[in-house]
Amino acid sequence: MVKKIVTIMALAVAGSLSSGAAVAQDAAKGAAVFKQCMTCHRIGPDAKNLVGPVLTGVVGRKTGTAPGFAYSPLNKAVGEAGLVWTEEKIVEYLPDPNAFLKKYLTDKGQADKAVGVTKMTFKLADEQQRKDVAAYIATFK
Repeated sequence: MVKKIVTIMALAVAGSLSSGAAVAQDAAKGAAVFKQCMTCHRIGPDAKNLVGPVLTGVVGRKTGTAPGFAYSPLNKAVGEAGLVWTEEKIVEYLPDPNAFLKKYLTDKGQADKAVGVTKMTFKLADEQQRKDVAAYIATFK
């Protein structure tokens, strides 16, 4: 019985280690990926809003609330519904921003507010690049 418990525990630890490797993030690689984002966004202490909002401090911020940026009604509605950006949410958002925002509202029972589109037209398909860029963005508090 003890041997069986030890085997189960070992498998659980091995599984958690392998899943941790699958979500590894590299902020240095994310800096290179972020160059694609710089068409519309800036980040850092002196950043200014462009076509997209400043991303300094976005992790932990409610969506649609960057000071001085005019958000789409869709993005504002998602913020009002309670979405706060985390690295994980950024990774989910980047492959298809409009679909992500609309799904968020639908999941919150607010499908009637899931209208229009976000100004974010860029899509980042590669999951590892999304994880890396989210890690990079998170370094800017």
